[in-house]
Amino acid sequence: MENIKLFLQAVIILFAAPILPGIINRVKAFFGGRQGRNIFQLYFDIYKLFNKGIVYSNTTTLIFRIAAPAMAALSCIAALIMPFGGQSGLLSFSGDFILIVYLLALSRFLLIISAMDTGSPFEGMGASREAQFAVFAEPVFFMSILTLSKITGESSVHGIFSKLSPVLWVENAPVLFLIVLSLFIVMLCETSRVPFDDPDTHLELTMIHEVMVLDNSGPDLGLIFYASAIKLWILGSFVSAIIMPRHSEIFWLDSLIYISGLAIVAISAGVVESVMARVRLLRVPQFLLAAFSVAIMAFVFQSLKG
Repeated sequence: MENIKLFLQAVIILFAAPILPGIINRVKAFFGGRQGRNIFQLYFDIYKLFNKGIVYSNTTTLIFRIAAPAMAALSCIAALIMPFGGQSGLLSFSGDFILIVYLLALSRFLLIISAMDTGSPFEGMGASREAQFAVFAEPVFFMSILTLSKITGESSVHGIFSKLSPVLWVENAPVLFLIVLSLFIVMLCETSRVPFDDPDTHLELTMIHEVMVLDNSGPDLGLIFYASAIKLWILGSFVSAIIMPRHSEIFWLDSLIYISGLAIVAISAGVVESVMARVRLLRVPQFLLAAFSVAIMAFVFQSLKG
């Protein structure tokens, strides 16, 4: 029975992840007074792209050709670590959150070098920006998870999630609020959402993530879209686990709570994108440094409390 649950949770994560960008787009459409795209639009887009051919530039090498499949594979492996429905992930061990960080970092590295492999100055510009922002974003994530580990006394993602509870909120509300804030900012930055980036823009001079995939087409572009959705699911899961820390020991009920929390996170991201404008590129590091300060503050508060 446990093996069935582990398999089921993996299937749900891998197949349900593209819904989150759809929720964000529907929230943005609501604020804009539009009907908006179908919540399952990303599924249709990926299916359409997989039925098209791939065009490779003469300047690209093997690096460009393997980057998209490798990015999707790395993102899926990271997703299999995430707990679901009160169960541990398929890959669960002490310190597994470090592996998640490095898998996502390797995925980003592949995207950066594949963009540079095209020889396009625009894609090289986007790769440079992506690398710079990653330097600021990764320490925020590490510090936030370390603080959660200190609060719960656990060193695995499943252990941390299982120890989160409403009682823990009563005892550590200020610290948990700061962690939620810092992780939410990291999620927006790492998934190229407003105010850090705009996934819908087509102006090369202001793009970051989108400019790096201009030369991708067909299944490769579909895999990049899918990997981005998986990344949103992974980072959103940390916020969801904190804001809705309920554990009933009933698989379907815990799964419903978990997915509901992710839906709330996606709705919140859509609200942020609707009420905020994208910030200037020079201010993005300032936002991330502020998030790092918040994460440091949470760690210091928890250390002094302990």
